[in-house]
Amino acid sequence: MSRSIHAKLIPFVASTFLLGTGLPVFAADYALYCERVFDSRNGRMLGPQTLVIREGKIADVRPGRTELPAGVKGIDLAGHTCSPGWTDLHVHLGNQSNPRAYEENFRLDPTDFVLRGVSYARKTLMAGFTSVRDLGGEVAPHLRDAINQGLIEGPRIWAAGKSIATTGGHGDPTNGMNSELAHLVGPPGPTEGVVNSVEDARQAVRQRYKEGSDVIKITATGGVLSYARSGDAPQFTVEEVRSVVETAQDYGYRVAAHAHGAEGMKRAVLGGVTSIEHGTYMTDEVMALMKQKGTWYVPTIIAGRFVADKAKIDGYFPELVRPKAARIGALIQGTAAKAYKAGVKIAFGTDSGVSPHGENAMEFIYMTEAGMPASYALQSATLFAAQVLGVDDQGVIEAGKRADVIAMPGNPVEDIRAVLGVDFVMKDGVIHKHVRDGAEGR
Repeated sequence: MSRSIHAKLIPFVASTFLLGTGLPVFAADYALYCERVFDSRNGRMLGPQTLVIREGKIADVRPGRTELPAGVKGIDLAGHTCSPGWTDLHVHLGNQSNPRAYEENFRLDPTDFVLRGVSYARKTLMAGFTSVRDLGGEVAPHLRDAINQGLIEGPRIWAAGKSIATTGGHGDPTNGMNSELAHLVGPPGPTEGVVNSVEDARQAVRQRYKEGSDVIKITATGGVLSYARSGDAPQFTVEEVRSVVETAQDYGYRVAAHAHGAEGMKRAVLGGVTSIEHGTYMTDEVMALMKQKGTWYVPTIIAGRFVADKAKIDGYFPELVRPKAARIGALIQGTAAKAYKAGVKIAFGTDSGVSPHGENAMEFIYMTEAGMPASYALQSATLFAAQVLGVDDQGVIEAGKRADVIAMPGNPVEDIRAVLGVDFVMKDGVIHKHVRDGAEGR
């Protein structure tokens, strides 16, 4: 089955199976009464609206509280703000940081990470994130398929699969191995996502296509948590980046670039990537280039704060990693503030898996602390995130779009901490969370 046909089946499958059982439960039609609706198209809060949901789509948006159409079930969300479902553009659903994470990579089986991912995916959805971009990890494509088949609950996933790195770089799977084990495994190549030439770069993208990825991720610089000395040195040439991007375009893929150091960012932007992730040491020159090229910035402030905090704890990170976490992590929020003031386009991402899954919405709070208006932060996870993904059927509450609707008590434009209280989650017209009197249920 082609990926395009598969994608068209997603709403059907999700709406016709009771998640976790495989039993058909055809989705009802709903009318959601919302006291407020966040207009992500224009970055403003609207008054009372009634959203008519049919067959997994928003069929109509009506002002005020209207009479229910025939055969439609009404849901009263008085006191709530309704928003398009949020998108987190940078997660890792197959793992979560902990003091044993490095040894677990050697000790645990892939099945262990998949089972953990099932839990992490559900936590993410219940926090209000109906879509995610998983940027690195072999677990995500399998979670994506299980969610699409209605076997488990979770967000819609754009999966990168294995990220593309250079030898010894952030994402080389043999980093930290002793010589005997590294000899047994052998030098990783493009199949394993490690490249050292323009030709390797093409092959690595084609391998990701073969494996069913939806997006491509490169590690344009060193990283914080990889078992390697540098966290910011450039690791691709411009020509290698361009080879990745041009090959990705052949398959309709967009490219995200992990990058902390300025030179690596510059090369990635010149090579044509869609987004820069983290961006810690972003300079004025890089910001100007990103504005010129239309490159998006995904800050992941929560991850930076998390690793900087954990670096203070003896034994949480290996000693090779600890100084990078302390130095780099603490800077990301300040970089995000400068980038916003400079007019760089910013979209929402957390790097959850570094920070705990399910706490993704804290990023909104950190974005406002960095000087972004609450309305802009909310747009970054709705309209702007859809633009980064290259889709136009989500991220807004409008007739004809996906019925991804979340709701929370209060008004997050006036008090951004309201984002932590999401108690209603609908994805493709299926209600996954509706809290009544403190109880969660369908």
